[in-house]
Amino acid sequence: MTILVTGATGRVGRHVVQQLVKRGADVRVLSRDPAKAEFPAGVEVVKGDLLDIEQLRTAFSGVSTLFLLNAVTGDEFTQALITLNIARESGVDRLVYLSVINADRFVNVPHFAVKSGAERMIEQMGFSATILRPSYFIDNELMIKDVILNHGVYPMPIGSKGVAMVDTRDIGEVAAIELIRRERAPGKLPIETINLVGPDTLSGSDVAKIWSDILKRPVAYGGDDPTGFEQNLAGFLPKWMAYEMRLMAERYVSDGMIPEDGDVARLTKILGRAPHSYRSFATQIVATAANPA
Repeated sequence: MTILVTGATGRVGRHVVQQLVKRGADVRVLSRDPAKAEFPAGVEVVKGDLLDIEQLRTAFSGVSTLFLLNAVTGDEFTQALITLNIARESGVDRLVYLSVINADRFVNVPHFAVKSGAERMIEQMGFSATILRPSYFIDNELMIKDVILNHGVYPMPIGSKGVAMVDTRDIGEVAAIELIRRERAPGKLPIETINLVGPDTLSGSDVAKIWSDILKRPVAYGGDDPTGFEQNLAGFLPKWMAYEMRLMAERYVSDGMIPEDGDVARLTKILGRAPHSYRSFATQIVATAANPA
């Protein structure tokens, strides 16, 4: 049977597809523009949008298992609910859903509240599901690497409580492992929730020190005030989204994104190795900048 992957061209989705192909799964991806989609050989690409009912119905034909990833958009909740309804209508009851850590607590942040609502729908509709709750993506730092490298400032207002940033490669690999486990199970498996975190819980000052160590020159933490962060994002994102990101940053500062006991050990067991660390990511960024291809 076939595994359908949504959000397949994004930072997480492309890793999910690669890991599924590596494990010999039959993969179908949903793409708004198949002509521009680039995937490994053997991956079936179908045209579709999560709000186009007929396209969704076609995409679900012959599918056994779903990977559901919704981007942060103004209609994210509608996309999730429509897709889950069409999945159930199509007889697909096995899925992996990409949520977010603390989805049920940080409900003043719109996309956290959306994901909490989708989690409740998954539970009430009786799906056999793994709910993945990743922390802040390490890969987000690619958007600010020039500020760090050129100006010696770590500008993300993540506070002093600590954030256990996770690498999207680890998210994609765990998602693929869980998709295949559910697809191949002889019967319906219970719902499970997995927090996806990095091996280290780091404050803003901790992250600045890592960059200072690697660059061998001072990098300062820019502080906890999210005002400048929101203003910068509003220069290239819709203002509602920039404000939403500000709300999320405020929760980093007030609460952190801290693993529960056993999260790192569980993730290490699933992967069969330690999760990727922030320091290894930063080291690679600096090496690439010093020796560009």
